Amino acid sequence: MTRTVAREIAVHMVFELSFAARSVQQVLDETLTEECFAQIGAEEPLYAKFPDEVQQAYIRRLVTGVQDHGAELDEYISRYAVGWNFARIPRVAAAIMRVAMFEMLYMPEIPNAAAINEAVEIAKGYEPAEVVSFINGILGSFARAELPSQE
Repeated sequence: MTRTVAREIAVHMVFELSFAARSVQQVLDETLTEECFAQIGAEEPLYAKFPDEVQQAYIRRLVTGVQDHGAELDEYISRYAVGWNFARIPRVAAAIMRVAMFEMLYMPEIPNAAAINEAVEIAKGYEPAEVVSFINGILGSFARAELPSQE
């Protein structure tokens, strides 16, 4: 499993948490099992290979970090989504942006450009082109304004 796949799985979990039916720990513990991956992997190729310990730690860090910093990340999204009410932003798009912003803010080992590119590539699989452009624009503006020294 690549980091790209692990990141997309983390986006799935962040999306799932936006419905607030379960805690972050429940989602992680129930999803990061070989049984769950075997069941989901039969229909979703993304889950075909169970993540190793490093990949699981990365997924856990992303999902937990996004949950812990959710209000801050949503404030950034709202600030840079000029002319958009946060409630109008598709939940998948919000999950993708939360993960990318968390990486840019709290994972200095991941270059901003890589976080943005990965977010855009993930979005292409779930959202129409105009939403993908919207995500790219918000993340680019965020990086330029909030993290100029890391450009």
